[in-house]
Parts: sequence; structure tokens; C-alpha cells
Amino acid sequence: MPQYAVLIYEKETPGGVADIPPEVMEANVAAGAKIAEMGVRVVHEQALQPSAAARTIHRDGLVTDGPFLESREVIAGFFVVEAADLDQAVAVGKLLPIVDGAVEVRPLLAV
Repeated sequence: MPQYAVLIYEKETPGGVADIPPEVMEANVAAGAKIAEMGVRVVHEQALQPSAAARTIHRDGLVTDGPFLESREVIAGFFVVEAADLDQAVAVGKLLPIVDGAVEVRPLLAV
């Protein structure tokens, strides 16, 4: 079955997870059962530390603090799912509640 990366982007807040409304956290937890009901298998899921903990390694070997790209949102977490096709993977992404960001779904290259 093809695999897809489901990337969760959110506007970073000073309080981190503490700033996420309880109803959004509950909806995130409930999404797991809904995803399973769709016949989609979550291969991996991971929340990420705040972008202040990130390091970027440039082509010349220079290491800098934070993410390389400047954007309003940061990657808050990601899933890798096995789904029948891109449409089903997008349906998974639509289940994820977003406060002030977006969800991106990308097919993974078969290696």
C-alpha cells in the first residue's frame, strides 16, 4: 500500500502545547480511531519540539539556530500513513483539527 506524509503546520505560540485548546487536543486524540475506521494504517506519528530547538545545517557546513525557512507556521508534527491512494490520505488530513495553520499531504517515494 502506498505511504503518505501528513505534515501538520501551526503558528507557534509561546506556551506551546499548553496553548492548544482542550477541544482541539480531544479532536486530535479522537482522530486516531476515525483513521483506523477508514482502513488506513498509521505507520509513524511524531510531535516536534518548538522551532527554537531546531538547527539548520547549510551547504557550507554552517550550523544556525532555528528552521531555515521563514514562515508564519512551523511543522508541529507529522504522520506517515499507508492509504489506498492520495484521496484517502487527504481524507485523513481533513480529520486533523488545525488552530491557525494547515495540513499538507505528500506521497512518499517508494524505495
